Amino acid sequence: MKKHWLAAGISLAVVTLAQPALAEDQPASSSSSSPTPAEIVVTAQRRSESAQKVAIAITAISGDDLNDKEVTTERDLQNVAPGLTITKAGLTESVNIRGIGLASGSPQVANGVATYVDGLFQPPITQSLELYDVKSIEVLRGPQGTLVGSNSTGGAVFINSKRPVLGKLTGDIDLEAGSYNNFKGEGAINVPIGDHFALRFATDQHSRDSYYKDLGVYDNRPDRLDTHQERLSALYENGGLTVYWKGELAQNQNGGYAYQPIAHTPFSAGATGIPYVLDYDSPTTGFERASNTALEIKYQTPGGLIIRSETGYQNKRINNTYDLDGTSILSYYGGPGEPQYQDQWVREREYSQEINIISPTTGAFNYILGGYAQRNKIDVLLHITGTAPFEIIPNPITDKLVYGVFAQGNLKLNDKLELETGVRYSHFHVDGTGNVYGVGVGTFGPPPNPITIVLAPQNGTESDGLATGKVALNYKPDANNMIYVFVARGYKPGGINPPGQTFLHEEVWDYEAGWKSSFMANHIRTQLGAFYNSYRNFQIDSTLSSGQAGVYNVPGKSSIKGFEASAQARLSGFSFDFGGSYVASHLPSFPAVNPYALGVGANLPQCTGGATFPSCFDYLGNTVTNPGGGPNLLSPKWTWNTSLAYAFDLGDETKLEPRINYNYVGSQEANLTYLPQALINAHRLLSASVALTWHDYKLEVYGTNLTKEYYETGVSGANEFFGAPREFGVRFQARF
Repeated sequence: MKKHWLAAGISLAVVTLAQPALAEDQPASSSSSSPTPAEIVVTAQRRSESAQKVAIAITAISGDDLNDKEVTTERDLQNVAPGLTITKAGLTESVNIRGIGLASGSPQVANGVATYVDGLFQPPITQSLELYDVKSIEVLRGPQGTLVGSNSTGGAVFINSKRPVLGKLTGDIDLEAGSYNNFKGEGAINVPIGDHFALRFATDQHSRDSYYKDLGVYDNRPDRLDTHQERLSALYENGGLTVYWKGELAQNQNGGYAYQPIAHTPFSAGATGIPYVLDYDSPTTGFERASNTALEIKYQTPGGLIIRSETGYQNKRINNTYDLDGTSILSYYGGPGEPQYQDQWVREREYSQEINIISPTTGAFNYILGGYAQRNKIDVLLHITGTAPFEIIPNPITDKLVYGVFAQGNLKLNDKLELETGVRYSHFHVDGTGNVYGVGVGTFGPPPNPITIVLAPQNGTESDGLATGKVALNYKPDANNMIYVFVARGYKPGGINPPGQTFLHEEVWDYEAGWKSSFMANHIRTQLGAFYNSYRNFQIDSTLSSGQAGVYNVPGKSSIKGFEASAQARLSGFSFDFGGSYVASHLPSFPAVNPYALGVGANLPQCTGGATFPSCFDYLGNTVTNPGGGPNLLSPKWTWNTSLAYAFDLGDETKLEPRINYNYVGSQEANLTYLPQALINAHRLLSASVALTWHDYKLEVYGTNLTKEYYETGVSGANEFFGAPREFGVRFQARF
């Protein structure tokens, strides 16, 4: 590993140390006629701006670069954006930036990294669906407390689809075939209708066999793909009025989730110990469906003032079945013939509305005013077996409301210095209803008339609110350099801890400095930054020594500090990208029951009077406290990525471009006990491709995970998930 770090360090040092001399005005060299890094326009701050001119730590990726970097889902963004990690947790994915985001699988806990698709905030379910017909992706690091608001203590991810274009009939086709019977087809067509109106239709169809073989009697095929997505969008422009609408449907059947028990946990003896080989004793299925619609209306006055409205509705639904313990071992809670099994149904509906007033930027002062409201309704129905004396049926219903008002102003103190200030007030309210039921089949009455009792009501209510914002000073000594310093405050709401309890909101103060530069006639660009965060009320899933499980706040303050560096270079056919992040964090100690000793789905009383497991559980005796605390959860100390390519010009608008991508994600802790079972090991991924481009056609062969790394991608309870094996394939693209 030291060799990897040395190579990465030398690459970055060569670019960085050369910067002071190269940043000066120089005569144009022969390289000045070669391509420069693409100037990606970002819109996260409600205006169209160059990513290199925005005073935020940001990674921006164009849609055309996604295949080159092997980015097909949001999860793959961690391979190109330093400091970003996305870990599997079954139903949800935990997105974290600089170790801040989501470290809980509870539906009561909000995102800490806000993901927006075409301006709509995304709930954490069905985020694993594929990216298609993408214009650009923006990953913003650090709290975005002004324009994004709550749910962005760690940062935000903006995924922007391609929109219709007036006056042009265009289209594209992308076809792919590869290992594991992988077949994928994408297509889009842009149709102008008159001078002021255009439609765009895009689709994604993808099927792939499972990476896994199940030895069990059900012959499950978890982690397979059978996906289709369709999007229809419309654009109307006339004078100062712009109206954009889209409607989208996505559906995926994946055969359920694939995982194995973590070593030294109650069911680990049933793990096969063979990569990509499972042994389930329950059927597994997975069905995801998501639909959404968005309407954006903008009007620009003759003086340049913009009034903008965006309205959105989303409906996401999941129906899964699980082998909870991931083995063929019959539960010692349920007895013979009672495997640990779960049938899961989840639906989340979201309604959102945002209003902006955006001033022109022609004067010394410009501003953005806005208001936002969002409502989420979450329905959950589970049926869990293997939990004697009851089969358990949780049926919580959650209703969340968040709204905020915000203002941001930029004042040019002179032609080089700018003061940026922003403030937002966010308010959050949640109501919970429903119950957890126990069904005693054959215990309190013979089938088919089991007696249902209420084990735990899911009622609760919680409200909180906080003012967040940012004060920044931006210095632009010349057209090629920008230096910024700022302090920002971020906030993530609290929630309910049924029955009847609550947990507090999270709060972070971020102190940050950065330097963005371009030189050698814009052929090399760099971005450097350092940060320090003071964090309060970190939210975690835990079981206390009393035996009560729920979401809790780690008392005291946490600290997070580090630096980031990235560079892009285009020189005489060569292209080189690098991004790296170092994060050092510390959480105070927190006493928690060892979750890996507790087992899957245990609801046992505290052992007393000489009673022993499995009729009860010794919560007190299995409470773990790390006196010195430890790092943030899901927060690797080091992450870095690099990409190197060379384009051979063959004439007649033809080029041959081999490319190699390499990325490293350091080890992460998944639980505050910091036990060996909680460690997600580091992994390294190598991919390569060779592309032949002729006019508007492109043929590419590729390979991913070329070193056949068998690596963890996340945990849920006492089970762990793994990444994809080595794959090969071929792609064909046509543009017209």
